[in-house]
Amino acid sequence: MPSDRPESDRNTENGRWIALIARIRDDADEAAFAEIFGHFAPRIKGFLMKSGASPTLAEECAQDVMATLWQKAHLFDPTRASAATWIFTIARNRRIDALRKARRPEPEDIPWGPEEEPDQADALALEQESAQLTEAIAALPPKQKTLIEAAYFGDLSHSEIAEKTGLPLGTIKSRIRLALDRLRHTMK
Repeated sequence: MPSDRPESDRNTENGRWIALIARIRDDADEAAFAEIFGHFAPRIKGFLMKSGASPTLAEECAQDVMATLWQKAHLFDPTRASAATWIFTIARNRRIDALRKARRPEPEDIPWGPEEEPDQADALALEQESAQLTEAIAALPPKQKTLIEAAYFGDLSHSEIAEKTGLPLGTIKSRIRLALDRLRHTMK
């Protein structure tokens, strides 16, 4: 976000924000927080609205960003970024989280009462598909089979598998993708 102000003015202003964040970090200084809040909250809300957030969502995200600043002021490192960059990065991440949450499918309604007995033909087809899938998984190369089992039967995320196996995340994703392609072709 280029500014028309001279760099010395921006440095002075950044120094002021850094000092206020330090007061929040060290002394839980509410006056310092109020000053930062008064300056950044409306700007964050505007930033989020320009990026497509509704006014309500932008307000909620701005409040969340400010609460995060209060709680995590100790994580701010002025050698890595300016105060404004740090704050707006938190805002951007909150916006991404909100979008992901909005896109997450709602769980289906849980049926109450006794369920209908499944059709015998459907039950037989499901049993046959399960047996075919078991054979297809067993036929995978060992490296792919292990990762598929960890991801789908062990319910581990790709990151958790990487941490557990020591393999790079990209390798894990590639092997799982190859394994799923093989399974898809086998199950046709």
